[in-house]
Amino acid sequence: MKYMLLMQFSEKDVDFPKVEEWPGEDIRVHVQYMRDLNVELAGTGELVDAQGLDAPATARIVRGGGDGAPVVSDGPFGETKEWVAGWWIVDCDGESRAVEIAAKVSAAPGPEGRPLEMPVEVRRIMSEPPVEV
Repeated sequence: MKYMLLMQFSEKDVDFPKVEEWPGEDIRVHVQYMRDLNVELAGTGELVDAQGLDAPATARIVRGGGDGAPVVSDGPFGETKEWVAGWWIVDCDGESRAVEIAAKVSAAPGPEGRPLEMPVEVRRIMSEPPVEV
């Protein structure tokens, strides 16, 4: 089964500085942890895709306008300080394995090597919409 693991971040839930303010060595350790995890998942054949996302300030929300012109606003959500920071798509045996992988993502090191303990949403990817008969 395929699962999407959404690495979420919230300014209000953390007691450490923004990533861009971390000491260089802490950033290097964090990025290496993520690279090592991706190599591990690729080695087991479970990694489908993994991507980090740019800062929320660069996000845009787009809606198709009635006249065909897109309506674009800043995103992801003006009223919140929470955002998706990145994702993994894994193809694994089931939900318990997806949760195990999500826990490894959540434990990525932050400043001074402390685990970030970020929330990671685990969602099964549907191969097709459910059909009601």
